[in-house]
Amino acid sequence: MTDARTVLVPDGLEGERVDAAIARLFGLSRTRAADLAAEGGVVVNTASVGKSHRVSAGDVLEVTLPASPASPTLEVVAEPVPGMAVIHDDDDIVVVDKPVGVAAHPSVGWSGPNVLAGLKVAGYRISTSGASERQGIVSRLDVGTSGLMVVCKSERGYSVLKRAFKERRVDKTYHTLVQGLPDPLEGTIDAPIGRHPGHDYKFAVMDSGKHAVTHYELLEAFRYASLLEIKLETGRTHQIRVHMAAVRHPCVGDLTYGADPTLAQRLGLERQWLHAVGLGFEHPGSGEWVTFTSSYPADLQGALDAL
Repeated sequence: MTDARTVLVPDGLEGERVDAAIARLFGLSRTRAADLAAEGGVVVNTASVGKSHRVSAGDVLEVTLPASPASPTLEVVAEPVPGMAVIHDDDDIVVVDKPVGVAAHPSVGWSGPNVLAGLKVAGYRISTSGASERQGIVSRLDVGTSGLMVVCKSERGYSVLKRAFKERRVDKTYHTLVQGLPDPLEGTIDAPIGRHPGHDYKFAVMDSGKHAVTHYELLEAFRYASLLEIKLETGRTHQIRVHMAAVRHPCVGDLTYGADPTLAQRLGLERQWLHAVGLGFEHPGSGEWVTFTSSYPADLQGALDAL
């Protein structure tokens, strides 16, 4: 089976090699994109092109993607997502406040609700850029982490914001409640993160991992825990959870990374205390700096009240 896809090349990919453009638009590796071009599966403006062809904004790019049996095609099925709120919507982006227990997009092994399904059932048009199951997604939150996420509606929006996230020109602010009191009260954790060698579902600080930098600052100290504000330079999977656990201050309620289950139970937490409270970036349409904020959901606020 094959999946034929046709898109207009966005302004942000002007002058890029076709293999690089395909990799960014469809979420493929650059090597796989080059292979598709070599196999005759890439057409620009009705003409078959090789991997080194340079694309222009507005070009009609047609790509024939093979459906791999090892990586089944995932479809975004429209499904209501209770508790998900849209806090901003325009021609280029939609910003949502994601509740806990909701994934960013469909994935193998996940049967619960996801952000894209919720937007689809509500009638939102989403960018076709990116892999089929995560079109329009430029950054993700864990299922167990609540807060702000931006999804792109226009192809230009996706291209511009994807680059902004990659170049770390986005202000991502989180609040987390961690066990104990960090020393110093304000600091930076610069430690590479990779997949845990013994557990596929976990990550860990490893010399062979990817560069990861987390800045933290104490907001409020309690008897058993500390509320921190986190600023991320990088966006590795589970980055905050892994880094805080590595300095022996795991996120309260994060049993996967060594949190005390007794404290979590006492505070009524069934997930890690971690919330994406702020998001700021240059709007891909207007170029103006825009900011969005999110309040703590009931379970996290309840834990603070209990402390």
